[in-house]
Amino acid sequence: MSLKKEATQGSEVDEKLAALTTNSSAIRAIAGAVEGTLGPKGLDTMLVDKFGGVVITNDGVTILTLMEANHPAARMLINIAKAQQEAIGDGTTTATVMAGALVGTGVEQVLKGVPVARVIEGLRTGLEKALALMRMQARPVEKLDDPVVRQVALVAGREHGDIADLVVRAAGLIGREKLKEDPSFKFSDIVVAEESAENQVFMGIIINKERMNRQMPIELHRTKILIVDDALEPEEIDDEALSTETGFSRYLQLREEFKENVHKIAGMGVGLVLVDRGVDDLADEILTDAGIMVVQRVANKELRRAVEHTGAGVIKRTGLKKKVAGLEKYLGYAERIYNDEKLEQVWILGGGGKPMATVLVGAATSEVVGERERIARDAASSVQAAVKGGVIPGGGSMELAIAREVEKVREGIRGMAAYGVDCVVEALKRPMSQIIVNAGFNPLEKMGDVIAAQSETGKSSLAVDCDSGEVVDMYEKGIVDPADVKIYALKAAGEVAEAILRIDTIIKKREEKEVPPADSGISGL
Repeated sequence: MSLKKEATQGSEVDEKLAALTTNSSAIRAIAGAVEGTLGPKGLDTMLVDKFGGVVITNDGVTILTLMEANHPAARMLINIAKAQQEAIGDGTTTATVMAGALVGTGVEQVLKGVPVARVIEGLRTGLEKALALMRMQARPVEKLDDPVVRQVALVAGREHGDIADLVVRAAGLIGREKLKEDPSFKFSDIVVAEESAENQVFMGIIINKERMNRQMPIELHRTKILIVDDALEPEEIDDEALSTETGFSRYLQLREEFKENVHKIAGMGVGLVLVDRGVDDLADEILTDAGIMVVQRVANKELRRAVEHTGAGVIKRTGLKKKVAGLEKYLGYAERIYNDEKLEQVWILGGGGKPMATVLVGAATSEVVGERERIARDAASSVQAAVKGGVIPGGGSMELAIAREVEKVREGIRGMAAYGVDCVVEALKRPMSQIIVNAGFNPLEKMGDVIAAQSETGKSSLAVDCDSGEVVDMYEKGIVDPADVKIYALKAAGEVAEAILRIDTIIKKREEKEVPPADSGISGL
C-alpha cells in the first residue's frame, strides 16, 4: 500500500472519530468541573457572572446549571443531571462523574479498534448486571426513628448536624407513609432558608410575601381563609369600548358589582385573603377597614400548599359573584396566622386541611442562605429516597464491590462486547477513586487495599476512611447512601454515555428563515 493511500485512509478514520473525540472531551470537561466536590473532603466551586455576582457551592447540579456550557454534548450531560435532580433530588455529581468515566473509557476502546456497536452492547450488559445487584443489596428503612435515617441526612447534608436534625424531625412529623407512598409529595419542597432566622420545624406553611399594608392585622387566630387564584380586581374592559358611553356605563356597573363582592368577603368572617395576582385599591381599602389581612402576588407553588394545608378551595374573581352560602364552601381555616416583619413572610399554622410541615433553616449572612438551603434540600431528598428504596453503604464501597462482580460477567462474554463491560467496571470504580483523591490519598494504593479487604472478608461495605486513610466498614461508621440515588445515577450515566457514543457525525443545522406571506394578488404574469 502506498504512503498516499495510507494517509487518505487515516484521514477518513480521523474524520469518523472526530465527533466522538470532540463529544468525549466536552463530557470529560463537565465531569472535571464537579468531580472535585465529591465526598466528605470535596471542595467548593466559585461561579462568577459578568456582573461580578458570586455563587460558592459544593452542590453538583447548581454548578452544572450555572456554568457556561455551549457544547451540545455538554448540555446533554447537564440535562441528564437536571433530570436526576428532579426525579431524586440528589446524586447529580455521582451521575456526572460516572458518565464521564463511561464515555472516556468507551472512546478509548473505539480508538483501539473496537466497533462502537460492540462497546454499547457490552455497556448495556454490564449496566443491567450492576443495577440488578445494587437493587438486591439495598437495606429497607422500616422506621423513621431508625438511626440510619439521621445518618442519611448527615451524609447528604455534608456533615451539618443541625440541618440533619431538622430534616429528621420534619420527617417524623410528615410520616413514613406520605414520604414513601405519595408520588406528588417532594420532601425538599418544604425546606426554606432565611437570613437571621432560627432553625426550626413547625406544622404549617410559609408565604414569602408580607401583608399589603401595615394597617392590616399582624396576627390572626382561628380564622377563615379565602384563596383567589386570579386578580382581585374588577373585570376589565378594553380601551376602545371604554371610550363609548355604553362601555363606560358597563365599566361603572362592573366596579359596583366588584365593590359588592368585596363587601361580601368582609361580611363572611374571613381573616386572610391570598391572591395570585394584584389587588385593586378599592378592595385594599374595604378589606383593610374590615380588619382582614391580604397578601397579593403569591407564588403559585405557595398558593397550592396553602390550599392543601388550609383546606380552602380555589376561586376565580368571577366566582365571587356567588351567594354567601356558595362562597362558604371555598373557605379554608387556620389556627394561627401572623406576619413576620423581620423575615418579611406570612406564616399559616394549624391549617384545617392536610397536616404540612416546614423546615426553616437559619443562615448567618445572605451569602450563605442559598447554600444552606441547597444542603437542607439534598438532605431532605436523600431521606425520602432512603425511605422509598432503602440504603446501601457509602464511600463508593458498594459500587466497587459491584464492579468486581461485573468483571466476572466479562468472562462469559465472547467477542468484543467484553470491552463494553470494561467501561461499566471503570465507571463503578470512579466514585471511590475520586473520593480518595479529594481526601488527599493515592487512589491506586487505597483502592488496592479496599479490594483486598473486600475479597478477604466478603464485606461489600468496606471503603476508605477519608480522615485516616484506613479501610473501614461504612455501615459501622454510619456512611450510607440512598439506594435509589445510586441506582438512578448509574442509569442516567449509562443513558447519556450510550447517546454520546452513538453520535457518528456532527452537522450544523441551517438557520430557519421566516418565509414572507404569499401575495394574495396576481402579479408579474
